[in-house]
Amino acid sequence: MTITRRTFLSVAGAAVAAPRGLWSPPPQVNAFAPKIGLTRGPDQAKSLASMGADFIEIGCGLLMPGKSDEEFAGRRKQLKECELPIHGANGFLPGRMKSTGPRADHAVIAAYATDIFRRGEEVGMKTVTFGSSGSRSLPEGYPRADADLQFVALLSRLAPIAARYNIRICVEPLQKSETNYIQYVHEATRLIDAVQQPNVGITADIFHMLRGEESAESIRGAGEYIQHVHVAELAKRTAPGVDGDDFTPYFQALKDIGYAGPISMECRWDDLNKQFPVALETVRTQLGSLK
Repeated sequence: MTITRRTFLSVAGAAVAAPRGLWSPPPQVNAFAPKIGLTRGPDQAKSLASMGADFIEIGCGLLMPGKSDEEFAGRRKQLKECELPIHGANGFLPGRMKSTGPRADHAVIAAYATDIFRRGEEVGMKTVTFGSSGSRSLPEGYPRADADLQFVALLSRLAPIAARYNIRICVEPLQKSETNYIQYVHEATRLIDAVQQPNVGITADIFHMLRGEESAESIRGAGEYIQHVHVAELAKRTAPGVDGDDFTPYFQALKDIGYAGPISMECRWDDLNKQFPVALETVRTQLGSLK
């Protein structure tokens, strides 16, 4: 798919003319009880399973992109025998692989990403979160309109590859201290409207939303584009239950849009064995309080 400025502006403009936020909440039949897991490696899966985790989310580096299948064989066995389902992976692209800017090389990224998608399917993954601040951040003075065209073109190129392996690509808006490009869910929504591929969506990271003072209305505006969720507390990116942060406005928005995906804790742990059971109970209690 060739993305021209006219194509991008026409699609994105249509999205502005007819905001995605004007939706009718679907009827709620069952209780809202998403799977709850965390970003962690397979070596801790057995312990986490005993504490009630539903899944883990690994780093893409564990899939050894760029390495041969022979080199990956031992890791593949470890991941396939994991005690918990591996729902997805984050840490998608290294900073040296530029997705935007004058040094962008989408052919190199496509080859690298193909390894991730193919091996991800082999170990049961469903999503790849596209945060990758170093890859997508813009050089000073680089036109944002040009970056938009590049990013939409990259997602349009990656989408059919990921679809071949039943993987969803989820763009993750990040706080301003981490990137100068795609900092808000509503910005990601506009870009994904231009991509128009069913397996390209958004990871709504509630920690980054809190840091950017972005309200839960952006989740409602994104609707079905929200395909994955991260959560951590605001002040120090601690686990739920440490500082007592209330995530219910964001959880309520997820329920209202009929979100059917999981919630993954991407946070700092001082003592995982002590903090995870508390974090799990905190999230479940807040989910149970929703209307």
